[in-house]
Amino acid sequence: MPYTFVLIHGAWHGGWCWRRVADRLRGAGHAVFTPTLTGLGERAHLLRAGIGLETHIADVVNVFKWEGLADVVLCGHSYGGMIISGVAEEMGAALRAIVFLDAFVPRDGEAVQDLTGPAVREAAAAALARGDLGVPPRPAEAFGVNPDDRAWVDRLCVPQPIATFTDKIALTGAVARVPRKAYVRAASYANPGFDRAFASVRSDPAWRSYEVACGHDVMVDAPERLCEILLESAI
Repeated sequence: MPYTFVLIHGAWHGGWCWRRVADRLRGAGHAVFTPTLTGLGERAHLLRAGIGLETHIADVVNVFKWEGLADVVLCGHSYGGMIISGVAEEMGAALRAIVFLDAFVPRDGEAVQDLTGPAVREAAAAALARGDLGVPPRPAEAFGVNPDDRAWVDRLCVPQPIATFTDKIALTGAVARVPRKAYVRAASYANPGFDRAFASVRSDPAWRSYEVACGHDVMVDAPERLCEILLESAI
């Protein structure tokens, strides 16, 4: 049966990063939405002060509302785990499944800077001290992107609005109420925060857990395997 997928990119990226996954799923007859969050990707011209978690959560909630979406498989990559957690609070009844793709799984009151590593925290602090609007993107090589795609990813990544890293998220546990939950860990990307999240859900029978032998940008490095996981998560 055909499913509806909403795929949320991570920090510095845009909807463009899902092209290989979206093309495969659409080719199989599924509906796929890959919104770009405000200030990023083709919406980079909208970067301004004041863009925070609430802005990005609203970006996705409004796709649900304006497209009239229901029974959705919602997937968030990396920073996108913050966004899909917030979307679940408002649109939980419209979710068939939720998939955290090498992503943060925040608790109430946590911010990205509480969960990420020192390199990102230091980059955000330095950008804030300079008065920049965004945190400069990390190189694709640091994410373990395959060598053939690094130039493409580096060319399209742009600064991430600073407040999205410092804003604390407000959660009531809506993710736990989604009927199908999955976590996908990129085995070739070292990240203690994602390791902790993966270990936590791996021991929980309410979650499915997967490991994929690739770098952090799973949608770039292993699109076919990711499509298989997304389809399995819907069942």
